Amino acid sequence: MSRGFVREDDQEEAPFIPPRAALPDGVPNHVTPRGLQLLLDERTTLLEERAAIQGSDEERRRRHAEFDGRLALLSERIVTAHVVEPAPDKADEVRFGSTVTYLHADGPQRGIERTFTIVGVDEASVKELRIAFTAPIARVLIGTHVGDRVPFQLGATTQHLQILKIQ
Repeated sequence: MSRGFVREDDQEEAPFIPPRAALPDGVPNHVTPRGLQLLLDERTTLLEERAAIQGSDEERRRRHAEFDGRLALLSERIVTAHVVEPAPDKADEVRFGSTVTYLHADGPQRGIERTFTIVGVDEASVKELRIAFTAPIARVLIGTHVGDRVPFQLGATTQHLQILKIQ
């Protein structure tokens, strides 16, 4: 059909679908068992919310398109999820799923202790002290042991982090 016969009012704007947390190309979608459950729970919630949409036909069609886009992105994450179980034989080494406590041994944050858990990108939450395994600090700490002191580049400054505890 020629564009001359289409009213401008009939052109529906594509819904904005917020992207999921970035997962670098070629990097497996590692998730903790908790992380997989969170993804599955999110899908259930989205499906329930989609089923409850009300309003005019146009509003429902627009909202369904939005939910369908979000569900498609979520389904891709669920399908590609690679569950990494904790390795009890490696409890003395920082690994995916570990909760690690470290000390800033020098630099501007000298003397500050921090604790966080290394998780998948969709499970990461600064508020919950969970960081993605793709984060620079997680990449530096993975493979270290209690007592290790490792350099961490933060901007122009190199700081040393000392591993205090691994759970």
